[in-house]
Amino acid sequence: MAKVTIARQFRGPPNSGNGGYVCGVLSKAIDGPATSVLRAPVPLDLRMDIRLEEGVYQLTAEADGALIGTGAPSNGALLPKPPEAPSMRAARAAGLRSPSLTERIHPPCFTCSAERAEGDGLRVFVGQIEGAPAGHVAGIWTPNMAFSDPQGLATVETIWAALDCPGVFAWIAKEGRHGALLGTMTCEILRRPRCAEEAIVMAWPLAREGRKETAGVALFAMNGELLARAHQVWIVMGPRPDATKAESDTVSA
Repeated sequence: MAKVTIARQFRGPPNSGNGGYVCGVLSKAIDGPATSVLRAPVPLDLRMDIRLEEGVYQLTAEADGALIGTGAPSNGALLPKPPEAPSMRAARAAGLRSPSLTERIHPPCFTCSAERAEGDGLRVFVGQIEGAPAGHVAGIWTPNMAFSDPQGLATVETIWAALDCPGVFAWIAKEGRHGALLGTMTCEILRRPRCAEEAIVMAWPLAREGRKETAGVALFAMNGELLARAHQVWIVMGPRPDATKAESDTVSA
């Protein structure tokens, strides 16, 4: 059994952990595709336990043993085949259209907040790709050296976090702003980018079933090489508004 603490730096909502980051923490010891499931808000700055039971990593509260999340190997069946990567120019232009740059969608978020400084947050900004189907979003992400391992590569949990929010932004681009929480994420990392290496983040909506919205997310190198891909399940919080009625809602990542 190991102890883990999710520091406030790695928050998504103001008072709980960033979903993608926590999913990455749960699955970073797993080789190949992995699935993480978040079952409760992840507390900040409190010690939790991670234990391996029958091949599944379980994150539990230290105080009462309540189950917070799980991480386990995946056969990769859910992982989507990404569309062709946009050009760096198209991805950069799309990122400049990100709602994060013009609205306070989720100011504290480790992944997508424009109010987080370089090296403090990831500053992943995605927007609608010009000429692409509605909801196909992209942007440029340059991993900061603050999130480097000893080999100069972006850490596993940082990559999972970078792929987090783009999935819900795909649905926002398609249907307008609404609140959602990451429930399940299946991710495969093929090659970790070097820190300071520009990469393309892309996401697209997949399907909706009741209050669940699924999205595909991918990370590409500048030459179009697929670095990572993920399948996400988002749980919609409250009614899904029109784009014209969405000014007061909040996105939780």
